Amino acid sequence: MQEFDVIIVGGGPIGIACGLEAKKKGLSYVIIEKGPIVNSLFNYPINMQFFSSSEKLEIDEIPFISKEAKPKRNEALEYYRRIVTSNKLHINLFEKVDSVEKSNGSFLVKTSKREYKASQIILATGFYDIPNTLNIPGEDLPKVSHYYKDPHFYASQKLAVIGASNSAIDAALECWRKGSEVTLIIRGPEVGQRVKYWVRPDIINRINEGSIKAYYNANVTEIKNTELVVNTPEGEIVLENDFVLALTGYKPNFTFLEGLGIALSNDDKRKPYYNSETMETNVEGLYLAGVICGGMETHKWFIENSRIHAPMIINSIVEKKKERTNA
Repeated sequence: MQEFDVIIVGGGPIGIACGLEAKKKGLSYVIIEKGPIVNSLFNYPINMQFFSSSEKLEIDEIPFISKEAKPKRNEALEYYRRIVTSNKLHINLFEKVDSVEKSNGSFLVKTSKREYKASQIILATGFYDIPNTLNIPGEDLPKVSHYYKDPHFYASQKLAVIGASNSAIDAALECWRKGSEVTLIIRGPEVGQRVKYWVRPDIINRINEGSIKAYYNANVTEIKNTELVVNTPEGEIVLENDFVLALTGYKPNFTFLEGLGIALSNDDKRKPYYNSETMETNVEGLYLAGVICGGMETHKWFIENSRIHAPMIINSIVEKKKERTNA
């Protein structure tokens, strides 16, 4: 069994930032990632453009140069991959963490490949793996997806996009431009206010001109092989349909967090407890980093405002190690 000062669960940008800090401070560490480097970004839509400009996506003050002010997915993959390889970070890929248990002041981490032991754990697992489901009949049909990748797949098809956030609006516009017959199903009264400022006017114009049909204050109540049943303010309607993109957002793995003993707020936000100065949870030695800190408020933390978590956490771990050494 390998033993480390700190194990970092999650190899996204913030997990990588934590690894860089741990290496600089001379800590023994390993990053464990269940997929490729920056797995969540890899699974973003192929043509996705970030809301943040490139300098706000930088970690450890390593310059991120992009063709446009706001980089695209492929540029981000190149940037973070080069950081990992150039700095020879200790990262184990395609290795899923199955359990984390604390015993006698140390953590035992069991993965799909091996076991580890560590004094401290950093969870930087994000929230992209578990979609918010609709919990309606037909949601498990093959035509339904909670993830969007490439507009070509939906060309010449009747596509329903459920949602009003950036992911839903980007998908609706891209697929329409590739020849899909797109219908937007939005449960609120308008396109989301947090949609990228250069995209929101585009979708509103497409809706107003009739290129994309939108139903507001509407909910899909059933998905069938060739139809959708939608509840609208004017009553129930049935739409012809080939595919459904249910882009209704994602959430952290709360079951995993609770299993570790991390306290969650007793409301619909389910925000995990952590010390805002050190990012340590109520479980001693267990830290949170990145967007996982927001609970259901997944729009509160991004790469650009959670980069600071890495030095905060590693400084806390270094101080603890000094205290144990001097005790």
